[in-house]
Amino acid sequence: MIHIRWRGIEPYPTSFDAMRAFTDARDSHTPDQLWLLEHPPVYTLGQAGDPAHLLDKNTGIDLIRTDRGGQITFHGPGQVIAYLLLDLRRRRLMARELVRRIEQAVIETLAAYNLSVCRKPGAPGLYIDDTLSGRGYHGAKIAALGLKIRRGCCYHGVSLNVNMDLRPFDSIHPCGDAGLRTVDMASLGVLADWSEAASLLAARLNENLPT
Repeated sequence: MIHIRWRGIEPYPTSFDAMRAFTDARDSHTPDQLWLLEHPPVYTLGQAGDPAHLLDKNTGIDLIRTDRGGQITFHGPGQVIAYLLLDLRRRRLMARELVRRIEQAVIETLAAYNLSVCRKPGAPGLYIDDTLSGRGYHGAKIAALGLKIRRGCCYHGVSLNVNMDLRPFDSIHPCGDAGLRTVDMASLGVLADWSEAASLLAARLNENLPT
């Protein structure tokens, strides 16, 4: 089991510093944790990210360089943030398998709301599989994933867009992909409660990650 911590709405730097401190302090007996929270509006840029993917520097939204993988993304209220602080050696998990299992948990979470999503080779995260409905969201990204692995442990995690202001995504190349659309559950007609979606995602993550 993963110990779940509900951290409310928390500034990104607070979470980032806390994740690194937790990982630095943990030992082989430290229980793994899953942090569920929201961030005030913020852009984050991955360790090897290119700042040029921020197209408009006058949004009033801070850009913070972080140590996760990936490029630029946006976090804001109405998005479920699930940070996974796991001992991968203890769980016998390699990075690629960890990503696959996190993605599977999101797939199962969205399936509970009758939303079909798919993976995209070489681009971690989940994308709308909407070829039949004609709503025009096929290929839009609804969940982003980025991790840091250090000392055999991981932190950072996955973000799921539930019901949020998507306009800040227009000022970036999301995940470094020019032209990539982003979408949330509300835009797809699913008005999910944030806490309910977060609880469901936490349950699916627990089920998909080996003890």
